[in-house]
Amino acid sequence: MSNIAVFPGTFDPITVGHVDIVNRASTMFDEIIIAVGINTKKTTLLDLEVRKEWIQTAFSNNPKVRIISYEGLTVDFCKSVGAKFLVRGLRNGTDFDYESHIAQLNKALWDEIETVFIMCDPRIELHQQHPGARPYHPQSRLPSLSTRGGKFMKLRRFKHRNTLANHIMYTLV
Repeated sequence: MSNIAVFPGTFDPITVGHVDIVNRASTMFDEIIIAVGINTKKTTLLDLEVRKEWIQTAFSNNPKVRIISYEGLTVDFCKSVGAKFLVRGLRNGTDFDYESHIAQLNKALWDEIETVFIMCDPRIELHQQHPGARPYHPQSRLPSLSTRGGKFMKLRRFKHRNTLANHIMYTLV
């Protein structure tokens, strides 16, 4: 029996954060199915085939990743592909508050589903919606970290060349 996980979303477009979460999840599971949701009530920037093509390009070197589009409830899709795990990426506590409610609803719909939360790599900061946004590093924590033996991290911006959307990211120096 293989451990199959589903990473659902619209992926309009796929981001550096999505790629990071899937790559890290692929070390935990035998297969990751990127489930591209079709929601007729949601207007997308890119059409479905373009989104799937971009995802395929992003994971062309990862044999554990499969891309499938679906409609309807995510738990029903999971049942249809034999997946008992959902992977969700979290950027912060607000995401956890939102995602935990969905995870509980999914569990109520199908007792066999488990949601696995993976925190975003703190070195990655997407600037899709707020180009002037700062990376999510609680500033009050950094002095505390350095006085307890942690290394103080300096961040710099750079454009990530290996993504289709060319998002701005932050990396540790």
